[in-house]
Amino acid sequence: MPKNLGFENVKTLPAYLEKDYSDLGDYLKFHFDEVGYGVHTFRASALDYELLVTRDPENARAIFQTNSQDFEISPYQKDIWSPLLGDGIFTAQGDAWKHSRQLLRPQFSRDQISDLDLEEEHVQSLLNLPHLKAHTDGWTNSLDLAPLFLNLTMDVATEFLYGRSVNSQALSNTADGVENQKHFAYHLEAGKSWLYTKGLFGKWNRLIRSAGFTRHCNEVHRFVDELVKFRLNAPPSSKFESESSKPNRFFLLDELANYTQNPLELRNETLQLLNAGRDTTGALLGWVFYHLARHNRVFTKLRSIILQDFGNDRTGEISFQKLKSCEYLNHVIQEVLRVAAVVPVNERFATSATMLPRGGGPDGSQPIFVPKGMRILMANYAMQQREDLWGPDVKEFKPERWEEKNSGFEFLPFGAGRRKCIGQQFALTETAYVVVRFLQRFDGLESVDSEEVFFQYIFSNRSGRGVKVRLHEASVNNSV
Repeated sequence: MPKNLGFENVKTLPAYLEKDYSDLGDYLKFHFDEVGYGVHTFRASALDYELLVTRDPENARAIFQTNSQDFEISPYQKDIWSPLLGDGIFTAQGDAWKHSRQLLRPQFSRDQISDLDLEEEHVQSLLNLPHLKAHTDGWTNSLDLAPLFLNLTMDVATEFLYGRSVNSQALSNTADGVENQKHFAYHLEAGKSWLYTKGLFGKWNRLIRSAGFTRHCNEVHRFVDELVKFRLNAPPSSKFESESSKPNRFFLLDELANYTQNPLELRNETLQLLNAGRDTTGALLGWVFYHLARHNRVFTKLRSIILQDFGNDRTGEISFQKLKSCEYLNHVIQEVLRVAAVVPVNERFATSATMLPRGGGPDGSQPIFVPKGMRILMANYAMQQREDLWGPDVKEFKPERWEEKNSGFEFLPFGAGRRKCIGQQFALTETAYVVVRFLQRFDGLESVDSEEVFFQYIFSNRSGRGVKVRLHEASVNNSV
C-alpha cells in the first residue's frame, strides 16, 4: 500500500494551492487521482499521527458492517463538538450512544415524517418571498437560492423539534421569547467554523482556543434553552399545540420530555439534530438546483414527470407515498448526492487491532493491518467518482444511471450500519417536496454563475459560490 501520500507530501502543495480546495472530500479525491496514481487506500501523515484513507467499498463494508465492532467514532469528536453542540447522539459512544439512539429513533418513524402539512406551510412561505416574484416577462431577478434553502430548513427543523418555528423566512425574523434567528444562525455558523478548525488538529484540538468561540457557544445555548424552557413550562392544555395551523401536530421535544425532563439533555439532543437536519438538507437542496440549472435536459424531463404525477395545482395535496414512488425525482436526488456528496468524508477510529480486506500487497488487493488507535477516513466523495465503479461517464450528471444501478457500499450518502443517519428519510422527503413545488411553479431555471463548481465544507458540503440562478414562472394553465 502506498505510504505517506498524505498531507505532508510537499510535492502536492503547489497543486493543492492552485486548486484552492476548501473541501476535504475534494482534496482527498485529488490525492487519489493525482498523487496516488489510481490506488484506493493510502496512509497520510497529519501532525504527529497517521491516517488511513480509503475509497474502497469492501473496506467500507468492513468498517460499517462486518467488522463494525472494531471501529467507533473518533474519541476526539466529543472534545471537538461538545462545547457547541453538547453531548448527544452524534458524539456519544457505548451505552450513552445506545440510550440516545433508543430515545430518538422512534421519533423518525414513517408516521412522523409523512406529515407533509408542516413542509407545505414553510415551502409556501418560501415561494411567497419577494425574491421569487416574476416580472412581466415571467423571469425573476437573479438570486442566490442557497441561503433561502438554509432558512427554509431551519424553519422546518425548529418546528419539527420544538413546536415553534423561528420564522427565519418572515420579514421580522423573530419568534416570541427568543433571539433573532439571524443572530442565532450567525453564532451557529461561526461556532461550526471553529469546530472545523479544531477538528483538523485531532488530539491537539484543545490547543485551539478563542474567546469568540465561547461567545458563539453561549449564544447558541441560550437560544435553544429558551425553546426548551418554553415547552417544559407550558401548561398541560397547550403541551401538544404547535404554532402551526394543525392542532396536535407531532413535535419531537414533547415526545422526548416523556422520557426525560433534564433540560441539558433535551438541549443537547435537539441541538445536534437541528444542526444536522438544517445543514445537510439545506445543502442538498442547494445542490439539486445547482445541477438542475446547469442541465436543462434533466430539468425539462423532471418537470414533465412531476406535472404528470402531481399535476400543476401549486397547492394540491402531495403524499409521502407519491414522493417515494416518483422514480425519476428520486434518481435526480441520488445523482446529486453522488456528484456533490453532502457528507464527503466519514471518520472512524480503530478501537482494537484489526484488519481491512483491501489495501495491502503490491496492487492493494490484499488485506491490510490496522493498529489500535488509527484514524480512518472513509472518502465517500472520492469513492463516488471512481470510473471503475460508476462507468466511463462518471463525471457526467446523469440521473438515468440509477435506473439500472443497485448501489452497495460504494454509495453511502447517509452512512451505513448502526450509526446510519436516523434522519435520512426526513431529509429525502423534504428535498423531494421542495423540488415538486418549485417545478410546479417554474418552467425555466437558468444558472447565472459561469464559474466551475467549488465545494465548501463545514460539516456538510455546500456550493462555495452559492446557487445563483433566475427562474421563469409558468402560466397558471401551463401543464407541459
